[in-house]
Amino acid sequence: MHPTPPAPRIAIVVDWLQDYAGAERVLEQLLLTFPQAEVFAVVDFVPEASRGFLQGKPVHTTFIQRLPLARRLFRQYLPLMPLAVEQLDLSGFDIVISSSHAVAKGVLTGPDQLHVSYVHSPLRYAWDMQHEYLREAGMARGLKSLLTRWLLHRLRLWDVRTANGVDQFVANSAFIARRVRKAYRREAEVIYPPVDLSAFIPSAAARGQAYVTVSRMVPYKRVDLIVEAFAGMPDKQLIVIGDGPEMAKVRAKAGSNVQILGHLPFEAMREHVQRARAFVFAAQEDFGIAPVEAQACGTPVIAYGRGGAAETVRGLQQNPPTGVLFEEQTVEALREAVRQFEQHAARITPAACRQNAERFAIGVFRQRMAALVVSRWSGLQGEVKSGVTGFTPIQPKAL
Repeated sequence: MHPTPPAPRIAIVVDWLQDYAGAERVLEQLLLTFPQAEVFAVVDFVPEASRGFLQGKPVHTTFIQRLPLARRLFRQYLPLMPLAVEQLDLSGFDIVISSSHAVAKGVLTGPDQLHVSYVHSPLRYAWDMQHEYLREAGMARGLKSLLTRWLLHRLRLWDVRTANGVDQFVANSAFIARRVRKAYRREAEVIYPPVDLSAFIPSAAARGQAYVTVSRMVPYKRVDLIVEAFAGMPDKQLIVIGDGPEMAKVRAKAGSNVQILGHLPFEAMREHVQRARAFVFAAQEDFGIAPVEAQACGTPVIAYGRGGAAETVRGLQQNPPTGVLFEEQTVEALREAVRQFEQHAARITPAACRQNAERFAIGVFRQRMAALVVSRWSGLQGEVKSGVTGFTPIQPKAL
């Protein structure tokens, strides 16, 4: 009898750990899928009270963890992060899974190691969002702008180079898969991030007549656009939940038919979403969890039809629909979407919304990630044993 081969040693690498948000939820489910894994990060500043998702595992960090003011200003050390992540010694692991929206995919691995990179987005500041980032940071011109542009140029070169060290890209949406193809000229498997649907369920209470939006009030979320659109439809009620630096701008555009409630406890927020006539979403997100959570409550969604929402919301042209998608990020386009929704609301059922949301359940993510990693690891093991590379070079044409 052949001895049973030892279980592969697995490392999970993330960019940084600060709180419990979208990327941390992915890490949590990766640890539940691969419980033997060890965790690596550029820095780890998660408060003790919020560390449950790490399941008691220690986090191996880089030298940036110990730099002055890193706890508060670690993002300012972005130019050092490529160097830092390359210092993580992963030579003792068989499988490396990076969960990356910045530098995690740049870890160094060898030819007998499998590197699967789950990409939330290619490095946002350095690629197609560079100009928007510089404008919002007040660095569109001047010496500081010139220096930052040079640093971002260097980051792009490093980002492309490190894409060659990834054996399998996984994108969190088809939208991000297109970004991966544009930046790295690599194809990516699409596996949607895990959404905890257990906390978002349809309510037995009667559905109300108010439209609802829930969002951080930051520029790209376009809450101001939603409020302005509804201020011009005085016969429609809108409830706005959330807080942030754009609050004053949003309040200035609100009419008497718009209620701005600010931050609410989870249970109160969920009740508003459950009873909403429809959930309104105007941002272009990489994936966008809020429209999925709304549909899990059986609530239709009116969303900007770019980015992840185009994949998570079934528009009126699909059967059965779960909402309405509008094609331009403008006030008039949103108002037209509301009018379309009013005309076709009877076609959108709570059952269809819930069923669509279940495509993004935690179990689906864990099953697909496990299957992909096992398949790619088995393939690599076969290559190592047979001496075959699994790569067929393109033959030059005869002259």
